Amino acid sequence: MSTVGIVMLVHTALDRAEQVARHWVAGGCPVVLHIDKKVPKSTYSAFKAAFAGEPMVRFSRRHRCEWGTWGIVAASQSASEMMLAQYPDVRHVYLASGSCLPLRPVADLVDYLAARPRTDFIESATTADVPWIVGGLDVERFTLRFPFSWKTQRFLFDKYVNLQRRLGIKRRVPDGLVPHMGSQWWCLTRQTLSAILEDPERERYDRYFRKVWIPDESYYQTLVRLYSSNIESRSLTLSKFDFQGKPHNFYDDHLQLLRRSDCFVARKIWPHAERLYSTFLGDNPDAMKGTEPNPGKIDRIFAKAVERRTRGRPGLYMQSRMPANGSENGVTCNPYSMFQGFSELFENFEDWLTQATGAKVHGHLFSPDAVEFADRQTLINGALCDSTSLRDYNPKAFLTNLIWNTRGERQCFQFGPQDNQAINWLVARDPNAQVSVISGAWAVPLFRSNKNFSELRREAARLQQIEAKHIEVLRSRHVKARVRIWTMAEFVESPMEPIQTILDEFGAQTQRHLNTAPTMVDLAGFGQFLQNLKNQGMHPYLMGDFPAEQGPLNMPKPSRKPYLVR
Repeated sequence: MSTVGIVMLVHTALDRAEQVARHWVAGGCPVVLHIDKKVPKSTYSAFKAAFAGEPMVRFSRRHRCEWGTWGIVAASQSASEMMLAQYPDVRHVYLASGSCLPLRPVADLVDYLAARPRTDFIESATTADVPWIVGGLDVERFTLRFPFSWKTQRFLFDKYVNLQRRLGIKRRVPDGLVPHMGSQWWCLTRQTLSAILEDPERERYDRYFRKVWIPDESYYQTLVRLYSSNIESRSLTLSKFDFQGKPHNFYDDHLQLLRRSDCFVARKIWPHAERLYSTFLGDNPDAMKGTEPNPGKIDRIFAKAVERRTRGRPGLYMQSRMPANGSENGVTCNPYSMFQGFSELFENFEDWLTQATGAKVHGHLFSPDAVEFADRQTLINGALCDSTSLRDYNPKAFLTNLIWNTRGERQCFQFGPQDNQAINWLVARDPNAQVSVISGAWAVPLFRSNKNFSELRREAARLQQIEAKHIEVLRSRHVKARVRIWTMAEFVESPMEPIQTILDEFGAQTQRHLNTAPTMVDLAGFGQFLQNLKNQGMHPYLMGDFPAEQGPLNMPKPSRKPYLVR
């Protein structure tokens, strides 16, 4: 008879629980099974009959177990009392669940505990030292009453907690007890466990803990401090929790990870993880190394998994962790450029910029009439199509998806006051964005159009109002993008200097020498057009101090003196 007894709390996947129980028995360990009272009687009877005639398996009195309630503690008490009474040779009692899986040969655990006959393995820390409470109560779980289930009676639970707070009701912790918390999965010596279960004050302690929230994480963890002479404040069961306090499930692809932990037992194992069960419950005695359990060896992997789930990769948005505004891990994943007014002021600006930088240069991606992808494609990386309806359903996601799906390639696009303005703040607070604005250039297409002047004046007033709001956003103290704004008057006075400054930021992607320069549209008569707007009562101030008489403007010919991009 082994000196280690196993108490198993089972509520689901009874076929797996039977498989694990037989593995413990095959290793010489007696097993006491507690089957949740919520399991149908017929199912329980069939499960119990499967162990008929097995002297090393017992079934304890059934309790109704629900998360966070006393029933789980009562179940462990009944099963532990039966273990101590039926198997006098047992020196350590190991508490496990039906979803626990032994990772090492049973003999390893027996030898490990035999070498530590008076050591109790139970996580036990005061509330001030517990870092893992997520969205729950710490000290209040011991000073308030919790007669209602948090899961099935949430409304009553919250109302009763708030009522006790308003009335200032506080429970008194029994004399001599200092509340401790920890994992519910422990391994206690017979001496310590029997002292807890046979204490003359047990009725008083039980009465107090019945109304403590999640007592299975505090009952034994507190009382063990009264009786144990040697506590190892750790669990021998590998149990990992995510950032929401929910336990991780282990699947078949976690096989090597579980082996690396060197732990004796792990939970929770997915019931259909056939590879895990067949590997660790097989006959191979060398499945794990006979070393000290060290779950810390895999903590780094779990920490990375939590970070990936909560923060994700920069610029990647996922349904499972859609962030609040400003809480995402990077607005976008790659540098990109937004040009405002350039395609209006220069002929074939997109083709010229593509040739000069090698970047992917799009037209007006957010135009009300079309999504102008580079080369006028209708579908690009990531199955982004040129549908304006899909784009306008979520313009911000459209842009971030475009940058993500084309990462590694610099994206540039044209923008203006006639476009969808929903992306203004997203671009403004994105450190990856390079924004270049020639304010007032939207007036050039109006100047060159063949519309009635009254209609032009109304449209000019509307576009100027939109661009003014956009520029206000770009000049906010919250802006993180690289922003440059020129009035149209100052830009046309000396256009090559700002163009070269912009291209310098493209780095290695740009040509070292500019062999060609963008050709500016003919602005003859544009100054008089602006004066006419003023005469009609509209003040076009975003263009700057543009002269009333402006002759044709042409870029210097680069063939005589090429412009150097440093």
